[in-house]
Amino acid sequence: MTLLLGCVLAAGLLLAASPWMWPAGASTEPRTRRVGAVASSARTLLDRAGFAHVEPRILVVACVASAVVAAALAFVMTTAGVLAVLAAIAAACAPVAWLRARASRLLRARRGMWPDVCDLLVGSVRAGLSLPDAIGSLSDSAPAPLRATFGQFERDMRASGHFATSINRLKQQLADPMADRIVETLRMAREVGGTELVPVLRALSASIRAEAALRSEVEARQSWTRGAAILGVVAPWVVLAMLSLRPEGQAAYATPLGITIILSGAGVSVVAYRTMLRVGRLPEPRRWFA
Repeated sequence: MTLLLGCVLAAGLLLAASPWMWPAGASTEPRTRRVGAVASSARTLLDRAGFAHVEPRILVVACVASAVVAAALAFVMTTAGVLAVLAAIAAACAPVAWLRARASRLLRARRGMWPDVCDLLVGSVRAGLSLPDAIGSLSDSAPAPLRATFGQFERDMRASGHFATSINRLKQQLADPMADRIVETLRMAREVGGTELVPVLRALSASIRAEAALRSEVEARQSWTRGAAILGVVAPWVVLAMLSLRPEGQAAYATPLGITIILSGAGVSVVAYRTMLRVGRLPEPRRWFA
């Protein structure tokens, strides 16, 4: 009853102060700007992960559904509200984390393919093909993971005949900094013309190949350290989950001291994990005109 009266009093004070805290004439532009920024970030993440056809709201639905399911399972198994809340937060972040991991894997997998794409374009241009035909021929000769995307470009060109629109759609579907360099080089060659396209593509191929080799070597050396750090963060929570399955563990973690320990551990884990990622992060190449 005391808790209920306290909640009612807090709600009354909040309602009394609401005219000054949230005036009726306050502009909704900052809120709209924040919503637009979140939608733009979700759109960029989906593009990088290879889901350019998925709407950002689907990602929001997936996060909410994951949070609800995880919270329900955690509460049923442990009957601890604080663990259910933490499980909901972790599960809500899981789809975003999975998309980021997928985007990183795609970026690493494609990193060694772009020099081959440049070499194939050089061969097609030297054989006398036009730029649209040279790009469209990659649907048969490019590395297997990229053929479908270049096939879509070829179909767009056949349907519309408009190079600028088709190359923009190709750039959006690839969503890769290395691909941006190639696409913008081809766009400039198409719009400006000139005879230096082949030397530029060869220089670009050599530059991408050298950068990919150096980055792969550094990432291979960092992988062991990063794996050990992730294991050090996850292991205590596995032990906590196992202890919470026992009745005496549930009773201990339901006390104020137990809740404080869990929240403190969660804060330390988040700070340690974010610090580890920031220390070991390599500067990623930025996209061109994206």
